[in-house]
Amino acid sequence: MSAAPISTVPAGFESRRAANEYIESEIKKRIMFLDGAMGTQIQDLRLGEDDFRGERFKDHTHDLKGNNDILVFTQPKAIYGIHRNYLLAGADFIETNTFSGTTIAQADYGMESVVYELNKVASEVARAACDDMLKETPDRPRFVCGAIGPTNRTCSISPSVENPSFRNVTFDELVVAYTEQVRGLLDGGSDVILVETIFDTLNAKAALFAIDTLFDEGIYERVPVFVSGTIVDQSGRTLSGQTGEAFITSVAHAEPLAIGLNCALGANQMRPFVQSIAQFTSAYVICYPNAGLPNTFGEYDESPETMAENVSVFAREGLVNIMGGCCGTTPAHIKAIHDACKDFKPRVPGSDIRKEKMVLSGLEPLIYDETSNFLNIGERCNVAGSRKFARHIINDEYEEALAIARAQVENGGQVIDINMDEGMLDGVAAMSKFLNLISTEPDVAKVPIMVDSSNFAVVEAGLKCAQGKCIVNSISLKEGEKDFLHKARLIKRYGAAVVVMAFDEVGQAVDCDHKYKVCERSYRLLVDKVGFNPNDIIFDPNILTICTGMEEHNNYGVEFIEATRKIKENLPGAKISGGVSNLSFSFRGKENVRQAMHSVFLYHAIQAGMDMGIVNPGFLTIYDEIPKDLLEICENALWNRDPESTEKLLEYAQTHGKDAVAKADEEEWRSQPVRERLKHALVKGITKYVIEDTEEARIDKVSYPRPLNVIEGPLMDGMSVVGDLFGAGKMILPQVIKSARVMKKAVAHLIPFMEEERLANLAGKEDLDEASIYNGTMVIATVKGDVHDIGKNIVGVVLGCNNYRVIDLGVMTPCEKIIETAIKVKADVIGLSGLITPSLDEMIHVAKEMERAGLKIPLLIGGATTSKTHTAVKIAPRYQAPAIHVLDASRTVVVVSNLLDKDLRDDFISELNEEYDEIREDHYDSLKDRRYLSMAEARDKGLKIEWSLPENQPPKPNL
Repeated sequence: MSAAPISTVPAGFESRRAANEYIESEIKKRIMFLDGAMGTQIQDLRLGEDDFRGERFKDHTHDLKGNNDILVFTQPKAIYGIHRNYLLAGADFIETNTFSGTTIAQADYGMESVVYELNKVASEVARAACDDMLKETPDRPRFVCGAIGPTNRTCSISPSVENPSFRNVTFDELVVAYTEQVRGLLDGGSDVILVETIFDTLNAKAALFAIDTLFDEGIYERVPVFVSGTIVDQSGRTLSGQTGEAFITSVAHAEPLAIGLNCALGANQMRPFVQSIAQFTSAYVICYPNAGLPNTFGEYDESPETMAENVSVFAREGLVNIMGGCCGTTPAHIKAIHDACKDFKPRVPGSDIRKEKMVLSGLEPLIYDETSNFLNIGERCNVAGSRKFARHIINDEYEEALAIARAQVENGGQVIDINMDEGMLDGVAAMSKFLNLISTEPDVAKVPIMVDSSNFAVVEAGLKCAQGKCIVNSISLKEGEKDFLHKARLIKRYGAAVVVMAFDEVGQAVDCDHKYKVCERSYRLLVDKVGFNPNDIIFDPNILTICTGMEEHNNYGVEFIEATRKIKENLPGAKISGGVSNLSFSFRGKENVRQAMHSVFLYHAIQAGMDMGIVNPGFLTIYDEIPKDLLEICENALWNRDPESTEKLLEYAQTHGKDAVAKADEEEWRSQPVRERLKHALVKGITKYVIEDTEEARIDKVSYPRPLNVIEGPLMDGMSVVGDLFGAGKMILPQVIKSARVMKKAVAHLIPFMEEERLANLAGKEDLDEASIYNGTMVIATVKGDVHDIGKNIVGVVLGCNNYRVIDLGVMTPCEKIIETAIKVKADVIGLSGLITPSLDEMIHVAKEMERAGLKIPLLIGGATTSKTHTAVKIAPRYQAPAIHVLDASRTVVVVSNLLDKDLRDDFISELNEEYDEIREDHYDSLKDRRYLSMAEARDKGLKIEWSLPENQPPKPNL
C-alpha cells in the first residue's frame, strides 16, 4: 500500500483540498491581489556583506551580498516584515523569497547544499506572516506562493556564438533542480506554486515537468499552479522568441489555474500582450507589471498613483483575475492597485480552444480543426527517408541539414518531421544537436516539430530540446497496454500531441475493422486512463503499399480510407495522418506515376477525413492536371477496381518517362497563346518561362495597353483558377505557395515599368509635397498571427500603379502598430489582410480598437477567409466608420476611389450601409428558423446500444 501524499494545511482550513477550493471559488468572485517586488524592499534595507552572511555563513568561501534568497536564514525578521507590509497593503498572495532558489542559481554563491532547506524555511517565514494576518482578518485567508524563478541559464539559447548547439544547462538538470526546490516549498507550507518571469519556455516546461511528477506520482497533494511569462519588448515575444499565444500553447498542458505576464514592461507597454493572453486562454489571468520602465539609472519612477491608474485599465476592461507588481513596486504600489481595482469584476474566462481544436506551437501557434485545410508535414528531415539529409547528418554537416529544414518550411511545411533512426547514428545525440540548432533559426523554429522515432529515448531527447508544443511520432499497442500507458503519460507530461500507429500485440492492422479496433482501444486508453485531450490524438491507420504484384495488397488504399472515415465518425476530436509516400513505394524511380498516385490518394483520403500527412510538397501534382488516362488507372488502382492496375501503371511508366512527359507537356502548353501560358504557369507553379511570357504580354499594347493590365488580366485569371482549385480541395497549400512564387516573379518584372509610368504621370508636379502628389494614402497590413501576404502585396502594387501611396506594414502586424502608423501618416484608408481563420477574430479586435482610438478612417477587409457576410455581421457593427469587404485586388481601386471622391463618397457609403443592413437582417432571420428540441425529444434521439450484438460485447479479459 502506497503512502498518503504529503500535505500541509494552511491555518483556517480543515484540509489542503478545502484551501484549494477556496482559492478557486474566490478568484471567480473578485480580482485577487499579489504582492510587489521583494528585491526593491531588500535594497531599501541597505544591507552589507556581514548582514547577508550572518553568524551561520560568516566563514563561507564566496561573497554573499546580493544573494537575497539566503536572507530567510540570516535576516528572517526583515523578510517577515516585508511579507507583512504587503499583506497589510491588500495582497491575497505573497511570494516566497526564493526567486533564485535552485542549485543552478545558487551555484554562483557556492550555496547548493542548502537549497532544499532555503525553500522550506522561506515558505515557513511567508506562512507565518499569512497565519498571523489571519488572526487579524479571520474573514480573509491569505496564501503563500512558492516562487520559482527561471534560473540564470537558458535551455533554448546557446551562450556560445561559435557553437549554437551548445547548452550550459540541460532539461534533465533543470528538472532535478526544480524538483528539489518544489519539495522544499511544499514541505514549508506553500499554497500555490508560481513559475514566474519565464523568458525561456523550455526552462518553464522543465519546472512544470518536475511539479507534475511530484503531484502525479502521489508524492504531494496537488496545489494550484500559476504560470507567468515575460515579454521582453514591444515585439510581443519572450527572450527565446515565442509569441504570447505560442507560450500559452506550450505550457497549457500543465492546466495552470492562472497564466499571465510579469516583469520587463510597465502596465502601459504590457496591456496589448495581456489582452492577447486573455483572448487565448481559458485559465484565469495573472498580471504583475513593473512600476513603469527603468530610467537611465535602472530605477523605477512610476508612482503608486500613476501605476494604479495604468493597471486599472486592465481591471476595467475585464482582462485580469489577479493583479500585483514586479520590479520597482512597493507596498504603497500594491495598496494603490488594490484600492483602484478591488471593485471591478474579475475576468470571466472564455471557452477552452483546446477542447475544439488541435493547438500546436513552435515560436508561433498553429491552430487546426475540422475546417482547416490539409496540414502538410515536411518529410525531408528524416535520415530513413532522405539520403541527402542522412548523408549530411552522418558527416556532421548540420548546417547543410538545417538548410533542408529551412527549405521544407519555405515550400509549405507547416510541421517539420525530424527522424534520426539510422544504425550508424547516436540517435539521442543527433536529435538533440539538430533541434538545438533549429531553435537558433527563427524561420524554421516558428513551426511545430514532429519528433519521429521508434526509439522512445530519442523521442524524449527531442522533447527535451523543443520549447514549443510538439507532436510525438509515434507510440502503439504492439508492446502491450502497460508500455503504451507509460509512454502516453510521459508524452502528456512533456506537453506534446501524439501519433498512434495502428499496431497492437497481434501486429500491424491491415484491414479496416482491425485498424479501427486498434484505434478505438487506443483512444479509450488515452482519454479515459491518461486524461489525454482528444484533439491531441492523431491516428496513423497505416498507409500501406498497393500495386506490388501481390493480390492481397491491392485493397490497402480502400482499407485506409474506410478506416479513416470510421475513426472520424466515432472518435471525437481524433485526427488522421500517414506517410503518403508508402502508398507508391513499389514504383520508386517512376516519379510521374508516384506523383499521380499520391495526388489521387490525397484527394479521396482528405474527403474521408484525413487531416495531415508526411508529404514532400514538391512531389505532388494537381488532381485535375493528371492526364486522363493516368488518372483512370490511378483511380482504379486506389479503389481496387481493376486487377490489371499494376501492369497498366508499369506500362504507363515505361512509355511516359519523365523526359518524354516533360517534352510532351512543353510542346503542348508552350504553343498556346500567352494569356493561357501565363495561366498554366501559375496553376502548375512553373517559373522557368514566366519572365519571357510576362514580357511578351507587356509589349502587346493592343491587348494590354498598360503593364498593370497584365496583372489585372492573365495573372489574376491564373490566380483565380488557383483559388478555385484550392477551395475545391484539388490543390493543397504547398502547391498554392508555388503558384504564388510564380506570381511574385511576374509582378517583380512589371514593377519597374509601372514605376516608370507613374513617374511620367507626375512630371511637372515637383512643387507638390509627398502626400499631395498621390491620390491618397493607404496603410495596409496582414494582421497579427498571420504571415500570408500574397494578396496584400498585389493590392499594394495595383494601388501604387493608380497613384496611391501605400504604407505596407508587412505580416504579423500588431493592432497598435496599425493604428499608430495610420495616425502618423494621416492615412485615408486602412486595409487588413489575412488568410487563416483566427485572422477574422483579430480583424474584429482591430476594428474595436480603431473605434476606441476615435478613428474615422475607412477600413477595408480582404483575404481568403474573409467574406461580405462576416464583415457586415461581425466587423462593421464594431466600427462607426465604413468597414468594407473587398473580394479581390482588382476591386480595391474602385472601392478606394469611391471612398476618397467627395462627390461619390456619400452615395457609395449609403448604398454600402443599406446592403450590409440587409445582409445582417438576412443573417439574423436565418437564426430564427432554428428549432430546438425539448430535453425529452433530445434524449429520445440519443444513442441506443444493442448490447446483445456480438460486436458490442466487452472484450473477455485474458487471465
